[in-house]
Amino acid sequence: MHPKDIRIEDYTYDLPDHRIAQHPLAKRDSSKLLVFRADGSIEDAIFSELNNHLPQDSLLVFNETKVIRARLIYPRGEGLKPIEIFCIDPYKVDIESAMSATGTVDFNCMVGNAKKWKDDMHLTWLDSDGNVLLNAEKLGREGSSFQVRFTWESDKHFAGILEELGHIPLPPYMRRNDEPEDVDRYQTVYATRDGSVAAPTAGLHFTDAVFKSLESKNVELARVVLHVGAGTFKPVSSDTMEGHDMHSEAIEVRRDLIEKLIDGRTVTAVGTTSCRTLESLYWLGVRAFNGEEVDFDQVYVDQWAPYDMSDLPSPQKALAALAAAMKENGRSILRGKTQIIIAPGYEYKVIHRLITNFHQPCSTLILLVAAGLGSKWKKVYDHALHSDYRFLSYGDSSLLHIR
Repeated sequence: MHPKDIRIEDYTYDLPDHRIAQHPLAKRDSSKLLVFRADGSIEDAIFSELNNHLPQDSLLVFNETKVIRARLIYPRGEGLKPIEIFCIDPYKVDIESAMSATGTVDFNCMVGNAKKWKDDMHLTWLDSDGNVLLNAEKLGREGSSFQVRFTWESDKHFAGILEELGHIPLPPYMRRNDEPEDVDRYQTVYATRDGSVAAPTAGLHFTDAVFKSLESKNVELARVVLHVGAGTFKPVSSDTMEGHDMHSEAIEVRRDLIEKLIDGRTVTAVGTTSCRTLESLYWLGVRAFNGEEVDFDQVYVDQWAPYDMSDLPSPQKALAALAAAMKENGRSILRGKTQIIIAPGYEYKVIHRLITNFHQPCSTLILLVAAGLGSKWKKVYDHALHSDYRFLSYGDSSLLHIR
């Protein structure tokens, strides 16, 4: 079956509300870890024991993106519902340029209580002395998305403005307002690159102690960037996947990591975002292998690209071609976007294991897991449900052998 013909209703399960974790555990690495082995067996462990379940001398790849405080709440007075602006992605510039902007920047935004924001009305945030901190004005609208121009007079970067005025964008299934603990806990300990509006949640379990324990197995750590967009929560509303427009997200990968992927070591991706980034590299490598020109500043992987190609080279040959093309062009970093959708019918090319949380029913993330586990994804989720695992962003974790 071509993934376009997949019916999303075949990838659902009953997730009771009380199984959705609303708050993190007191200790990051005390979460449960479901280990799914190559022989189909399952073991219950604790995340702090991760080093016992990863191969010696393997490669562990993280997404070092950082969640920005993307929700701006404009108070309208006592007893009145506020206007909420959710900064989804920059308008006509890349995310890192937008985060470093001074004075003005435009964003595509979702607006809550938008009917109360008149077209000629500027929203202004003031400090306690009445000084203007930030202005917002609507520029236009495309579907449900508004283009909003933000202006400010200080020399702060926009990231600093959001740090001061914004709120952590908790997922919609956390039916609560953000709290002080979320500033720290809805962020990985290794996050460095501002740009995500949702956390790469598989990484939330890592601690310095876990990293230290991995040293004993000579597990090498490497980093990629995928800035997580709000599209990660976009439900599949079509009957089949052919009608689903997969969200695209900004990625950045260094050439030295691509070179490390060629040596045949076992690769474990931390999270679906790292997984999608690493697998996208193969398809870029196929283009390089076939002699196609690759723009390393604006790479792009279409959602159906993996399913429309034939006579494919080995992962080593494709990645080697990509690394060689980068070196020939004097490039140490590639940047661009990936829209790749990984679903049953996809054959993993780069990663062997996946660390990931437990995902929403009928989601593209369930499809990604099922691409690696086949029908056994149901066995994994049934086990988690019957063994009191916590689900979704602040929930427990799994280590899945997928290749």
